[in-house]
Amino acid sequence: MVEIVRLAAKGDGVAADGRHVALTAPGDHVAADGAITPGPHHATPPCRHFPDCGGCQLQHVDDATYADFVTARVVGALTGQGITASRVLPPHISPPGARRRAALRASRQGRRVVIGFAEAGSHALVDLGMCSVLDPRLFALIAPLRALMLTILPDKRAAHVKMSMTDQGVDLLLEGVRVAGLAADEGLTEFARSHGLARLTIDEGDGPQTRWEPEAVTASFGGVAVPFPPYSFLQATPDGEAALVGAAADAMPATGAIADLFCGLGTFALALGQGRTVYAAEAAREPVLALKSAAARGGRRLGADHRDLFRRPLTPQELDRFAAVLIDPPRAGAKEQVMQIAASAVPVVVYVSCNPSSFARDAAHLIAGGYALDSVKPVGQFRWSTHVEMVGVFRR
Repeated sequence: MVEIVRLAAKGDGVAADGRHVALTAPGDHVAADGAITPGPHHATPPCRHFPDCGGCQLQHVDDATYADFVTARVVGALTGQGITASRVLPPHISPPGARRRAALRASRQGRRVVIGFAEAGSHALVDLGMCSVLDPRLFALIAPLRALMLTILPDKRAAHVKMSMTDQGVDLLLEGVRVAGLAADEGLTEFARSHGLARLTIDEGDGPQTRWEPEAVTASFGGVAVPFPPYSFLQATPDGEAALVGAAADAMPATGAIADLFCGLGTFALALGQGRTVYAAEAAREPVLALKSAAARGGRRLGADHRDLFRRPLTPQELDRFAAVLIDPPRAGAKEQVMQIAASAVPVVVYVSCNPSSFARDAAHLIAGGYALDSVKPVGQFRWSTHVEMVGVFRR
């Protein structure tokens, strides 16, 4: 028998002889015939859909092992670039039932509607009868949605079900459905009313159309309510957002203007910008307009700029006026903007990332430009998954 000594990046256990064994935890033993003897870190999965459902990969490990995995994903990516952070802070792990946004799929075969996540490595859907990660208010809509889909989803077709928790409640976007006739139309209104939706939006293929919105839907950041376009980006969990914002706030200088690049709806710009001037840049038009109007109503000194930072990154001359720069790019990273930051004199750079690999690559450019990686904070918002986020603080 061989012992599992660690977890690989995709969640497989790695044995002492280098073999990868699925669904094992450190301390498990694997016999020559593949039989697994659970060790002290092997846990009983809380969800009956595990491991078929692709939403989770690590429900079979205990909490301590999962926290170690989140940290190892960050440290391992940095090591691969020859980087060592001065400090690796304790990881933050979101609790079960905290996920406030989800993109599910719905499929209809005759009178049966399946709603759920896809199986790992497959397009087949797992029909969710329970979910250990979703906010219960989101999960509570799945059963009633099956009945609704019988009236608006054509047979042998699939649709997207996108849900977010907002200030007013659940924001629901249904894509790929067809609303034909008065009965179906009235059924949508009744569904939204009876389930207390904040908003119901339908996209039949020609763009989203709001069917129900009793009051303007918003998401609040730093005490400012921002208009929320249907299924706009939110951090996956409220506590995860707080952990990311807290790590960024701890790094901010006491005074001076700051920049928030790839700002979205203003998660960081509004939370960090109380009492100071903030420049916020984002390529997507709707979030910029929403942030600009919210900041004006909230009396914030915030300039929101509709700017594609891949095509037109801020130059060193533009960056040098800031006491700190926060950057929160997409998964692929932001090499073009990072190279400009590396050539600047900005004293503090806070890099929020959802991809350890692209973070490490960009970190190498910042370090080559004269920055030191002062600290890194791993964050596991997507509990029991291999998806890891982090906050890195760079100083000149």
